[in-house]
Amino acid sequence: MSEPLFDPLVWLILLPLAWATLALVLGPGRGAWPAIAGLTAQCWLAFDLAQKVGAYGTAGHAVGGWGAPLGIDLAVDGLSAAMLFSVLSVPAFAAAPEESADPALTTEQTAAEEENCFFTSSSTEEEKEPNSITYVALGDSICAGIGLTTVQYAHNLMGVDVSFNFKGYPETCYVGQVGKSLNLDRDHAINLGLPGVMSKDMLELVKTGTMAEMNTLSGCQYNYPEFVDYIKSADVISIQLGSNDAFVPTVVSFGEATNWKSEDLASIVLSGNLRGSSKETEDALNESLKKLSLTRSEKDAVWNLFFSGMNKICENAYPESSSNLRQIVATVKELNPDAQILIIGATNPVPLLPSWSDYFSKLNNYEKQLADVYGATYVSIPFAQTELDGHPTVSGHKYIADKIVKAIEAQQ
Repeated sequence: MSEPLFDPLVWLILLPLAWATLALVLGPGRGAWPAIAGLTAQCWLAFDLAQKVGAYGTAGHAVGGWGAPLGIDLAVDGLSAAMLFSVLSVPAFAAAPEESADPALTTEQTAAEEENCFFTSSSTEEEKEPNSITYVALGDSICAGIGLTTVQYAHNLMGVDVSFNFKGYPETCYVGQVGKSLNLDRDHAINLGLPGVMSKDMLELVKTGTMAEMNTLSGCQYNYPEFVDYIKSADVISIQLGSNDAFVPTVVSFGEATNWKSEDLASIVLSGNLRGSSKETEDALNESLKKLSLTRSEKDAVWNLFFSGMNKICENAYPESSSNLRQIVATVKELNPDAQILIIGATNPVPLLPSWSDYFSKLNNYEKQLADVYGATYVSIPFAQTELDGHPTVSGHKYIADKIVKAIEAQQ
C-alpha cells in the first residue's frame, strides 16, 4: 500500500521556480546563493521522498485533487526516487562558487572564460621564462580532459590508446592551463591521464610501464613503457587518483542491477558526449533511455545499490586506494628523488550521498598525511565545478590549474 506524499512531490516542482526567479532578480554573484540553497533543499526533499518510498512503496499525488483522466497525477517509484536524488545532487554541488571566484565577475566575463579558456592570475605579470621546468601529470580521465573537446585517443585491441593525448591534450584541461600559465610547450607539460584507470593500474604503470592484464571492471589495459622515462625526467609531478576506485565498481554494479540495460546510457554519460548537442548524441541518448525499462526485481536491485550497496563499495575501495596511493608516491619518489611531487585532492561529484562523502573525506585526509610523510605538496580542490558526467567543466579545470600553479610557484 502506498502512502500519499504531498509536500515533497509538490515542492520538488515549485521550489525550482522560486529559487530560479530569485536568482534572476539578484543577478550574477548574489544570485548564486539562492540557487545553492534551493538545490540543496531539493536534494533533501528528494532524499526524504526516497526514504518514504522505500518504506511505503510508490507515492502519488493528484494535483488540485483531480485524478486521472481529468487532472494530473504525480507518481514516483523506487527507481525514479533514487535517480531523482542522484541527478539533483550533482548540480547542487556544481552550483557552489569557486574559492577564488570574484563576486563582481560579470556574465560577459564568465562567458568569455568558457570560450577563451584562460584567465590566469599571471596574465598581468611578467612573462615567465619558456620551458623552465618539465611538468608531468599522472591521473585518470579528469586529468586526461574527458568531456572537453579535442581529447586525443584511438581504439586498439586492448581498448583505448591515449598516447596521442600525452602531448595533444585539450588546451582547456588543467595540464594545458598549467602549461599556459608557466609558459611550457607540449614537450614540457606532459599529460599522462588515462581514462578508467584505477589506483592499482597506475601502480603497475609507474613501476613497469605496463599493466600485466586487463582491468575487468573498467575494461582498460594500458602499455606505456615511456611512463617511467617521463617520471624520471620531470621537475614537477602531480598525482590525481582514487575517484575511479569507488566510481568504476559503482557503474559496474549499476549495470549488473539493470541486467546491463543501462550500459549504453552509462557509456554516453561517462564519455562526456552529453556536453555536445549533436543529433547523433541525442539519438543515441533516446535509444539508451528506451532500453531502460526495468522489471520490479531490477528496480529493487537499483534501489538496494543506491542506499546500501554503495556503502560496501566505498568501504572496500578506501583500503585499496590508500595503500596503492602510498606505493605510487613512494615509487615516484624513488624514480625521481629531486622532483616536486603534488598530490591532487579529490572532488566528490555526488556530495549528498553519505557513503561517497565519507569515502572522499577519508581519501583527502589520507592524501594530506601522505604528502607530509613523503615531503610532497597536497593540493586541495574542493570546489572544482563538474558536469553531470562527473568530470570538471572548463572553469573546474582552470580552478585546479590555478591551485597547481600556486603550489609550484611557492617552491620556486
